[in-house]
Amino acid sequence: FIPVFRFAPYRLRLLDTAVKSRKNGENLMAKSNFIYGLHPIQSLLRQHADRVLELFVQSGRRDESVNQLIKLASAQGIAVHEMDRKQLDKKVGGVVHQGVVACVRSTDVLNENDLWTLLDGLKNPPFLLILDQVQDPHNLGACLRSADAFGVDAVIVPKDHSVDLTPSARKVACGAAEAVPFIPVTNIARTMRELKERNIWLIGTADDAEQSLYDAKLTGAIAIVMGTEGKGLRRLTKENCDLLVKIPMHGTVESLNVSVATGIFLYEAARER
Repeated sequence: FIPVFRFAPYRLRLLDTAVKSRKNGENLMAKSNFIYGLHPIQSLLRQHADRVLELFVQSGRRDESVNQLIKLASAQGIAVHEMDRKQLDKKVGGVVHQGVVACVRSTDVLNENDLWTLLDGLKNPPFLLILDQVQDPHNLGACLRSADAFGVDAVIVPKDHSVDLTPSARKVACGAAEAVPFIPVTNIARTMRELKERNIWLIGTADDAEQSLYDAKLTGAIAIVMGTEGKGLRRLTKENCDLLVKIPMHGTVESLNVSVATGIFLYEAARER
């Protein structure tokens, strides 16, 4: 299967691409977008190569990391094209792409039904991360990276007022976005109540909580609930938590970045588990 991609250099946003299969002559209309960066593309080629339509490599780049991507793509029959730096910059809007850009087929967005199916199929007690209205793609990417590192089964976010899984988030996630299920839900409070009905303990984070993170029991079926940058958990989200805990702070700063705090909470939970 060798996809054909026609590139219009003035289009910087996600675009619809007509993909033609040379193998059977069938015209396939598929939504596509761009993923960039060495680690995200490598992860995608190793885990979901069927999603990659084409790989674009900066002209003159033939270091070991790029050669490995080319080898992986070629082994899967994925077309690889050289392109000068200015063209690559235009393709992805001038972000830091590390000289590699992949045009990928979008996957169906997961939803609440996928969450229940995932939970039903787990053999071990669920370990979930709920992000309540995190709006910065770099924070989301970093949270996904920590979620992957510490064995989180799924990351749950509200559909509204939260950042989507953008190319920037994927790049920061360094491949974790392709490994950890990312599930936007319509009503985060309702989803939390349904998780509680499944005997999943919801542990929220709040600076004004009385109990320390290090005194909490983080084993068993749990979901760590993290709030948005600056404001923390919304009132209704906080009320739906079974327990609120805080990170003990000993310096002059009053709070931590949400992705840093998430990494600390997930590490402690993974250590206990």
